[in-house]
Amino acid sequence: MQNPKSTSSDTLDTELPEKQENLLLNIGCNVVVPTLILTMLSEPGYLGIKFAIVVALAFPVIYGGHYLVNRGKVNAFSALGIVSIGLTGGISLMELDAIYIAIKEAAVPAIIGLATLISLKTSQPLIHTFLLNDSIFETKKINQALQDNGCQPAFDKLLVNASWILAGSFFLSSILNYLLAVIILTADPGTVLWNEQLGKMTALSYPVIALPATLVLLGDMFYLFRGITKLTGMSVEDIIKQK
Repeated sequence: MQNPKSTSSDTLDTELPEKQENLLLNIGCNVVVPTLILTMLSEPGYLGIKFAIVVALAFPVIYGGHYLVNRGKVNAFSALGIVSIGLTGGISLMELDAIYIAIKEAAVPAIIGLATLISLKTSQPLIHTFLLNDSIFETKKINQALQDNGCQPAFDKLLVNASWILAGSFFLSSILNYLLAVIILTADPGTVLWNEQLGKMTALSYPVIALPATLVLLGDMFYLFRGITKLTGMSVEDIIKQK
């Protein structure tokens, strides 16, 4: 699946640094607030079953939309996240069987994983978007060192291998997403218990899904660091962008 042209260091384009995202706000809007609403406010005396779903899912949708607007451009993966949240709400409001949410939960990361591998045949492999980007690496210095050392073919192979590891992290998330939904969502749709289980699934998504996938990503990052330092002769401090 290797394509020297598509994985060339010529694609290490320089981008303007983006404003750092507030991690606490991210977790609050996407996990904490929706979980609290679904588990504590779904009773008829509070928001009710359906309105609680709408309010809970409004937080990640509004946060995701605000994120896109602030960046001044549409990010395909952020947009996919918003669509995913919308599908969760739609499936829940229509009171469809839990298997549909399980399939949806598995489909989203699987699509990203497949896109990562398919992108190896394009001029912009997604490994550059996720890991090997100008906000983390001194891409110009790396590019020059690779040319000086004549290590471009080895670097192309490094990127292909790193892309497979990256895709593997998304496929792992896909499997864990499916299992989490199947195990937790056992209640009948349209009930208070369903909302509570949906909130529980949201709360567990970070430790059960994000943590293992993050560990794989960290391993992939380490693989890139080691490979780049070996091919360029530069130290880790030299290849990392200093702020």
